[in-house]
Amino acid sequence: MMNLQEDRKLLIKVAQMYYEQDMTQSEISKVLGIYRTTISRILKRVREEGIVSITINYGTADQLPLEQKLCECFGLQEAIVVMTDPAQPSHLKRKAIGRVCSDWLQHKVQSKDVIGFSWGSSLASVVDEFSTDNRPFVTFIPMVGGPSGKLESRYHVNTICYQAAVKWNACSLMIDAPAITEQRETREQLINSPYFKTISDYWGKLDIALFGIGSAKLQGREKWRGFYGDAFITELEDGRAAGDICSRFFDESGTSIKTSLEDRTLTISLEQIKKAKLSVGIAESLEKVPGILGALNGGYMNVLITTEETALKLLEQATENKSP
Repeated sequence: MMNLQEDRKLLIKVAQMYYEQDMTQSEISKVLGIYRTTISRILKRVREEGIVSITINYGTADQLPLEQKLCECFGLQEAIVVMTDPAQPSHLKRKAIGRVCSDWLQHKVQSKDVIGFSWGSSLASVVDEFSTDNRPFVTFIPMVGGPSGKLESRYHVNTICYQAAVKWNACSLMIDAPAITEQRETREQLINSPYFKTISDYWGKLDIALFGIGSAKLQGREKWRGFYGDAFITELEDGRAAGDICSRFFDESGTSIKTSLEDRTLTISLEQIKKAKLSVGIAESLEKVPGILGALNGGYMNVLITTEETALKLLEQATENKSP
């Protein structure tokens, strides 16, 4: 049997032959006198043990004209279009967007930046793709309270902020209160507490705000029901709300809509999000197009990260809306 040092040398040698010398598994098998099935297992190990790291470059020059059109149409500072297969399941699209957004953020963030997160699967995917870094002077903060209903903990904004801070050796805060309180008086008490003042002060000096965009068309989805609970979902059926950011609802023109939650919601305001140096909307799917359009029309973001399929639909819808 090989010792650990010999074993690692073999892993590295096979990795070099396969990835650097572009040899096939059969060719490596013949050179080293090892079964091809063993070579396959070794290649799996070199990825699992971090000897080889594979990064998929989702960006190509083909998206540039589409990104420019989005910027011109909606007055964005930047648009990032991720190439995905429309037939792919949602979790793979989110993973692709998460990787691109994570890479973008690592290049954009500066020392002492305050970065705000909303809740949800899109934001969780971004943090999942974070590479280990050392940015102790960055602070991650939640921009909304926790779920009122049932929601998987990995989509909770406190979880997202904490995991981001761990990966970057940075700081994070948490909101130990629900986004939607039972009574208006409870919200007022929380807002006026010294604990919450720390959070709200950070909301006033955000450098980067990263948020998902909800759509009223998703009202039957498990995550939406998990966050808001069943009682509020029926209110969305009147069709006024196109979408929301951090539980702040708006119509397709971007005009803010007052809901029954307005006076009971513990969350950042849309105006505070707009004031961030970079307000970044991360959203995809044809179902979310009305919500994304509302956010764009309201000027709530200056950076959009989405898929090609969604980008094309946004431009198509915008053109139709301008037609007489």
